[in-house]
Amino acid sequence: MFESVTQASSVDPSTKSGAAQAKLNEDLNQFLNLLVTQLKNQDPLDPMDANEFTSQLVQFASVEQQIYQNANLEKLLNVEQTSQIANMVDFIGHTIEATGTSFHLENDSAEFTYEFGTKPNSASINIINSSGLTVYSGDAVNETGKQSFKWDGKNQSGIQQPDGTYTAVVTGKDREGNLMNVTQTVFGRVTGAGAEEGIVSLFMNDIKTGMDKVLGTRETKSTPTP
Repeated sequence: MFESVTQASSVDPSTKSGAAQAKLNEDLNQFLNLLVTQLKNQDPLDPMDANEFTSQLVQFASVEQQIYQNANLEKLLNVEQTSQIANMVDFIGHTIEATGTSFHLENDSAEFTYEFGTKPNSASINIINSSGLTVYSGDAVNETGKQSFKWDGKNQSGIQQPDGTYTAVVTGKDREGNLMNVTQTVFGRVTGAGAEEGIVSLFMNDIKTGMDKVLGTRETKSTPTP
């Protein structure tokens, strides 16, 4: 009925535009069925105003055209995301620094940084595994400026922890015992890239980080073969 019928057929039903198109088709069918019923039962001496239902049909056509335009925009965004992911392939295998607290222990080695805006009275580091258990506790440097911490993966008893995802919790307190703001970053080897809901991200094993959180990249140091 509309000029955009062939256009609508090209809308991917799995997209938001496809869902909107399906809802529009349902509403249009209901409207046409109601219109046909009204035309069959109208009073010949007092016929329906053609301008009213013509205007409604024009509105349906306008909405359908907008859906088609949105579908084209979604396709362009998908192409752009694919292009971004292709460009991000160069990150794979390299080590990045990103804002965050979660990191991946790999080959018994991990590194993260922390920075206090002002000098804390006391500071500590706690490393928590994926089960929520604290596997390491120690003092942090109670100074201003960016501080780096390298962890060999051993717990308080010197027992080596398995490779996997961990979280670094750095805490600083002032003289009154109040918690202080701290900025943290983590380092990790990029193992993949992807896009979800329009957000392009890099993966450090199970850890996903958006490109807006990446601060830098460097060559991954190879682990010597024993």
